[in-house]
Amino acid sequence: MHEEPKVRTAEGVVQGRRRRGHAVFRGIPYALPPVGALRFAAPAPPPRWDGTRQATEFGPAVPLSLPVDVGPPQGTDWLTLNVGTPDPGAAGLPVLVWLPVGGYVSAASSDPMYDPAVLAEAGLVVVTVNCRVGAEGFAFLDDAPPNRGFLDQIAALEWVRRNIAAFGGDPGQVTVAGQSAGAGSVAALLTMKPARDLFRRAVAHSVPGLHSTPVLARQVTAALADRLGATAPTAAALRDIDPWRLAAELTSFNAGLHAHRESWGRLTATGTALCPVVDGEVLPETPWSALTGGRASGIELLVGHTRDEFRLFSVMSGRRGTFTDHDARTALELLAPRPRGAEAYRAAFPQAGPEELVETVYSDALFRMPSQKLAEANAAAGGTSYLFELRWPAPALGGTLGACHSLDVPLAFGTLDSPVGAQLIGDEPGPEAVALAHELREAWVRFVTTGDPGWAAYRPDRRLTRVLDAESETVPYPEQASLRIWDGHSPTPFDLP
Repeated sequence: MHEEPKVRTAEGVVQGRRRRGHAVFRGIPYALPPVGALRFAAPAPPPRWDGTRQATEFGPAVPLSLPVDVGPPQGTDWLTLNVGTPDPGAAGLPVLVWLPVGGYVSAASSDPMYDPAVLAEAGLVVVTVNCRVGAEGFAFLDDAPPNRGFLDQIAALEWVRRNIAAFGGDPGQVTVAGQSAGAGSVAALLTMKPARDLFRRAVAHSVPGLHSTPVLARQVTAALADRLGATAPTAAALRDIDPWRLAAELTSFNAGLHAHRESWGRLTATGTALCPVVDGEVLPETPWSALTGGRASGIELLVGHTRDEFRLFSVMSGRRGTFTDHDARTALELLAPRPRGAEAYRAAFPQAGPEELVETVYSDALFRMPSQKLAEANAAAGGTSYLFELRWPAPALGGTLGACHSLDVPLAFGTLDSPVGAQLIGDEPGPEAVALAHELREAWVRFVTTGDPGWAAYRPDRRLTRVLDAESETVPYPEQASLRIWDGHSPTPFDLP
């Protein structure tokens, strides 16, 4: 019987376990629990320990504001990470740091969709990170640092820099990666000076254009605090409110966000009240303006989106097939670029009914255009961008999901049998799913290892894009009509109307 693997980190010895041909270490703290006096504070350095710390179980889930089943609260040691490595005794292996952030309201590194087994088998050291989200991570409080979720991510990357060599990884060969709000986190880290020396490459799937100005963020946080009966929108006033109660109230608050449309405008179309704040210090500006303005340097970037980003939300909410002309007008008014975006959408898609218009403008505004424009901005800043669009439709639910948001994640991780993978792809993945998963995973491994996923780089003159499908191809960017509508319009922070 093999002895279970042990690794000496800078903070102490951890013991993991062997699993499916690799070693896993779970629940390793990269910062102190952010509770008590440390609640809403910047992350504090992790504890040190004598002896051997067992690292076989995931750390407690952070308070979530999404219906993700993580079981009952298990503790407050939320700031932990997990490492999957082909061989702790190796040296110089490429490292993938995955930020499992969704909607800036969930971060569950224990989700089986992020199981590192297949990527570790391919030679990568995989790190998955829990960080603060929702009010804990992004409520804008006058007496606390903003964007605490991003500060947590930087602390995790600093842990990787200190310790990953002990797990067989190369601290100079780190790729930071995420999807949805995780991709938004990656984009933000590109612009944050304390972060940029901590990783070499970046992977961003379905980058959201979600940022708030301080004045809007302050109003939103004040309304949430008032709902909770807090005396003020401050850390001091919120510190004694149970974190899971705060998360539950944020869930309800998000569900009623449309009621604030007159006061808060575009933000209310997103379903996410609390998002990163362009505060001028922690997050100096949006990634698009920082890169195009020369205030952030380019990087090797793999970025992309799915064709039918919004379909997941319309199907899962039960709205698919019910959108009206009023819904389409509202979506265009709130999300199309001003001043003439609504007219441009109707002209570009003259045969489109309300359903198609709603799905197209939501897909564009929230994910497709922010992703495409990040590729463009990174190239303008001297980086090398590789762009993709996933066009292959999810087989589940009779194909109604299309090439929806999140479909790319179980494909890339090779976790087609995870609960989310099965929900999107079906209980028995067909040969197309298996082949496409292999193609996307190989692209990831190549990119993390060499900086090249295996197709032509995106350049503004040709805009070559890898379209992932049963028969993949590299072609000019496929969403040309949307691209023309958004020409000259990068995502800007949500503000008061």
